[in-house]
Amino acid sequence: MAENERPKTHEALKFYFTPVDPPRGDELNPHAKATTYVPEVVEALKERFGDVIEEVELYAGEHTVRVRADKIVEVCRFLKEEQGFNYLADLGGIDRFTDEGRFEVFYNLVSIERRKRIRLKVRVEEDNPVVPSVTSVYRAANWNERECYDMFGIRFEGHPDLRRMYMPEDFEYHPLRKEFPLLGIPGSLPLPPQTPGGPLTYDPFARAHGYVPPPGFEEPPAEDEEVSEH
Repeated sequence: MAENERPKTHEALKFYFTPVDPPRGDELNPHAKATTYVPEVVEALKERFGDVIEEVELYAGEHTVRVRADKIVEVCRFLKEEQGFNYLADLGGIDRFTDEGRFEVFYNLVSIERRKRIRLKVRVEEDNPVVPSVTSVYRAANWNERECYDMFGIRFEGHPDLRRMYMPEDFEYHPLRKEFPLLGIPGSLPLPPQTPGGPLTYDPFARAHGYVPPPGFEEPPAEDEEVSEH
């Protein structure tokens, strides 16, 4: 580097905060839909389960009911058998990244006959992320709970076959937890070699970490790489 040439520095990207619109009320919200507005179902839940209903949210005409985790099976069975919510459309996890009640599991239920929807949520602590499985009520929950277990480490007690879906059984991490690096953890998951007969690849994002793997025998050289002569 020449004496008068300064090393290049990278400028930090500016972050611009977007102001939050003040609440406008559900009757003015353009996203509100009649299918997700179910006050009569919420009242039925409160009447039947009392303190098991921990919180009720209403946003854009959409009801979300948070219930006590240990009662989720009973609540789902009531909604299915007595309120007609016979279809589990989705189930998944949320990492709130908080000291208390870090993880949530959400359940999107549909009453096909009534053309209504409702969302349930439960919260569990980081040190014991266990939720009863609802597979006895909704068979469709089987793979959803397995995916949630794989990605977040939330265990579903009573699940008939709680195995990982995407990651190997001996993988030590849960990729959708917020402490998991976006570029993965080098060495945590050996990948196939870059060349026939070559070693396993222990870094899923080698180029991002400054290492350029050797090209395969059938791979043409890049424009910025010189072809070595033997």
